[in-house]
Amino acid sequence: MKALRNYLDKIKPNFAEGGKLAMLRSLFEGMETFLFVSNDTSKSGVHIHDSIDAKRTMTAVIIALVPALLFGMYNTGYQHYLAIGADPGYWMTFVYGFLAVLPIIAVSYIVGLGIEFTVAQWKKEEIHEGFLVSGILIPLIVPVDTPLWMIAVATAFAVIFAKEVFGGTGYNIFNVALITRAFLFFAYPSAMSGDQVFVRTGTTFGIGEGATVDAFSGATPLGQITIASSDQIGSFQAVDVLGHPLSTWDLFIGLIPGSIGETSVLAILIGAAILLFTGVASWKTMLSVFVGGAFTAALFNLAGTTVAMSVSPFDHLLLGGFAFGAVFMATDPVTSARTETGKYIFGFLIGVMAIVIRILNPGYPEGMMLAILLMNIFAPLIDYYVVESNIKRRLKRAAAKQS
Repeated sequence: MKALRNYLDKIKPNFAEGGKLAMLRSLFEGMETFLFVSNDTSKSGVHIHDSIDAKRTMTAVIIALVPALLFGMYNTGYQHYLAIGADPGYWMTFVYGFLAVLPIIAVSYIVGLGIEFTVAQWKKEEIHEGFLVSGILIPLIVPVDTPLWMIAVATAFAVIFAKEVFGGTGYNIFNVALITRAFLFFAYPSAMSGDQVFVRTGTTFGIGEGATVDAFSGATPLGQITIASSDQIGSFQAVDVLGHPLSTWDLFIGLIPGSIGETSVLAILIGAAILLFTGVASWKTMLSVFVGGAFTAALFNLAGTTVAMSVSPFDHLLLGGFAFGAVFMATDPVTSARTETGKYIFGFLIGVMAIVIRILNPGYPEGMMLAILLMNIFAPLIDYYVVESNIKRRLKRAAAKQS
């Protein structure tokens, strides 16, 4: 590492003002501070100096996302070969998924970071770190068959209009990755829903053998719920692409159709443990999302007039992107509530709204995306009233002591 540090110090003058590579100064600073803690310190005022800066925090989130990413790659291959009736083995299944997901990750980072590098250089500022996480979140929350050009357009829209126009990382009021998904959902609905967008059956990359089928059911369990008939109330059973019943255990493990990184609750909980251990995410927000969702689902169970209402609270927490949203999206430190009491309220309302949208509006069977974006709007208001409430309580205590 010392040799790398010496090399960077040697070439650094080329990127300084007036250097022959000054136009790439922001890019160099971004790479330098990613590899090493900055030596720059504050010249005035009182500040806490710590090696855990924004890049290190973002790195912890990326590490927490790795289990969901790896499982998503395997599941992509698993669903493909299950649909075409082939079994090439574990490693070939994973390699297929890796090759299918890798281009999506590449497009996300190339477009997003390209825009951030351009804006940083234009404004003569350091590159913001936020897209390090958004760049990996975006591929995990989209169907595997989403065209790459659509992902590029949606990513560009989200970075520009949901982040840069607000001032960049730390100023955005909406979760950038969810704005990308929302843009895709409303601009290209056929690419975000339906029976076949969640399972790739055409391209084989030359891995394994098996004939491509002409028709199959690749709808997610949530998608199946929305089209289930009323005579299935209380007896609905989700099925895989071949029509085999899926158990609650199957939903927990995640070998089911769905967005790349959202299917395995097990992998998501491993990521949650990493976030909580490193202190990056708030357990208060996570827990309250699950409590709010379970509470609302239990209330709807009392009515049970539709298939969606009759699904058990536990299964609702396992379905779709609920767990992924609770762990990785609701806990976004920029767009969520920041007061301790506000985190409970913010998370609980996300859980409530996600289930309400999921059950009462079949047009949006997922629910989690819209619930989090809606609560992103109200997060500052929640914090405001929490702070005001604390101030009033302290004033009352002070008045009581004086009397």
